Amino acid sequence: MLDTGYETGNRPSAARRRPAPDGAAGPAAAPCDLVTVPARQGLETVDILRLRRSVGPVLHDRTDDTLGFLVPPGTADGWDLPGSGCVRTRHREGRPADPPVAGADWLVPPESAYAGTTEPARLRAALCEAARTIAAAEGGDRPGS
Repeated sequence: MLDTGYETGNRPSAARRRPAPDGAAGPAAAPCDLVTVPARQGLETVDILRLRRSVGPVLHDRTDDTLGFLVPPGTADGWDLPGSGCVRTRHREGRPADPPVAGADWLVPPESAYAGTTEPARLRAALCEAARTIAAAEGGDRPGS
């Protein structure tokens, strides 16, 4: 999974901030949450959100083959979509050039995004649509499957 700079227990609300090695998490940092999903579902979701002009910045962690969608702070408190996770993180105010998560690269950099974060309800709907698309492509949507 993406290293968000937090130590977590079983629940995202148990997250505790680890200090950034370069001190970047000081007063110049703005909070956001991060929804992580498997890369395949995430790529389908990015396509759906781009078509709807509502994708925010998206991170790609090649090590764990996951995508992370930046969402508004507070999203982690009520996020419960199976197959995904949501944790608090920090990013620099404005549109940061460097990803706010160690070990990740931008798939959709902030300067290419339609918004500063992805709206949670739109993300949830796009994730569900992507899951249905993948299931149909794999034949899981046929009678008797």
